[in-house]
Amino acid sequence: MKKLLYIIIITYCSINIAYGQIDTIRLKDKRLNTSVLKPALNQYLVYFQFPKTPKVLRFWYWLRDVKTETRNGEKVFTITQHWYGSDTTSYRQAYSVNKAADFEPVYFSETVRGQTGAYNWNADKVTGADTVTDNDKKGFSLDFKEPNFNWNLDIETFEMLPLATGKTFAINFYDAGLDPPKYYLYKVTGSEVLATLGNEKADCWKLFSEGDSPNGHFTQTFWISKKDHEFLKEEDVFNGGYRYKVKILGGATDLMPRFSK
Repeated sequence: MKKLLYIIIITYCSINIAYGQIDTIRLKDKRLNTSVLKPALNQYLVYFQFPKTPKVLRFWYWLRDVKTETRNGEKVFTITQHWYGSDTTSYRQAYSVNKAADFEPVYFSETVRGQTGAYNWNADKVTGADTVTDNDKKGFSLDFKEPNFNWNLDIETFEMLPLATGKTFAINFYDAGLDPPKYYLYKVTGSEVLATLGNEKADCWKLFSEGDSPNGHFTQTFWISKKDHEFLKEEDVFNGGYRYKVKILGGATDLMPRFSK
């Protein structure tokens, strides 16, 4: 027992030495600044390249439409996503409902390659939504040990973090329908000024995360503006390749309404 306690203490000290003071982001603490998440149609260019094909760039165009609504007397955020690629198999659509007070997930659905997974999300469990037609996850159920955040909305979550020098955040994320939720570490590693259109400059916090997957070690770096809490850029390094997400002009035309009539 003493040996086990010693190992726990050493592990805890090692984590704190490596990351400094860790701020755990829990729903009950309401530490996300939800007031900075504004209704907007946010658009991103996503492109990536692999070392085996250095002359080929792969692209995605993402739309993330953030709105505020009132449901059953409670204010919520609804976020509709469309991911467009080079063919129909690349297309992905997602829809989320989160409480505006603390960003607690209420509902999430995602359609990938024609298959839909829809979930009712609660503080203590997530279940397949039985009222959604052709829901492949209708019989799904997973109990939670504690409330968590929707990993599919990491961009919006990062924008609401209380970012500052030396901060490290532990966020309990869950990717619906997959492995149980767990805490992931994100560390503020410094600042960087990004150049934007019109020779404007945006002073940004750099948020860093890393981990291991079946394909090897990966790193992720996110740039969030200090002034407006905007997610402006992401760099992912994995399996020898790179992927970038870059926020594009708000004036870019959303073509979806033109072809959905």
